[in-house]
Amino acid sequence: MAQVLDQLSADRSGDVRPDIVVDHAYSDDAAIVRVPNGRDLVLTADVIAPLVDDPETFGMIAAANSISDVYAMGGVPRFALNLVFFPDDQLPLEVLDLILQGGAKICALAGVAVVGGHTVRDPEVKFGLSVTGDVGPGELWSNRTAKPGQALILTKALGTGVIGQAIKKGLASPEAAAAAIESMITLNASAATIGHAHGVTSATDVTGFG
Repeated sequence: MAQVLDQLSADRSGDVRPDIVVDHAYSDDAAIVRVPNGRDLVLTADVIAPLVDDPETFGMIAAANSISDVYAMGGVPRFALNLVFFPDDQLPLEVLDLILQGGAKICALAGVAVVGGHTVRDPEVKFGLSVTGDVGPGELWSNRTAKPGQALILTKALGTGVIGQAIKKGLASPEAAAAAIESMITLNASAATIGHAHGVTSATDVTGFG
């Protein structure tokens, strides 16, 4: 997929749009486009398969994961679309309802309005969000804005990806599973606010890399 996108970028290299601030060229967490009011839009989408058996908890984890990319760009999440892959011929719709309830809880905590979505019949359950946010002048964080000598700060503990796999295989202790789940459903909103207050210039969401 990345190779296809890179080729598409090369094909349109002579057609640069001034309203595109960040696209996938630098492997950032979201795209940013300029809007007339001086703030730039932050656009991202993310879908994951279940890491836990509880549908509502899964919805919460998936939503927090999707919204995190907007925070990683220095932005404020505003709107979301549900992206649902669900085997409605194999599982009751009550399961889907719980997934969406979990996602809605996290969106409400983030101040994100769920304005729609898309569903696909699929043999494997997957869920996530397409999130739209915005970022003001001078507030953008990008992989390309990091500077030599800067301190590297992690806003959460490493290891949730490893524990998540252990949960799926029934190998995680109850204590480790609970700690990992609590981390995965916790928004990065406070970390983003603190980052802006203390001169952070670059950020990335490492959840996709374990």
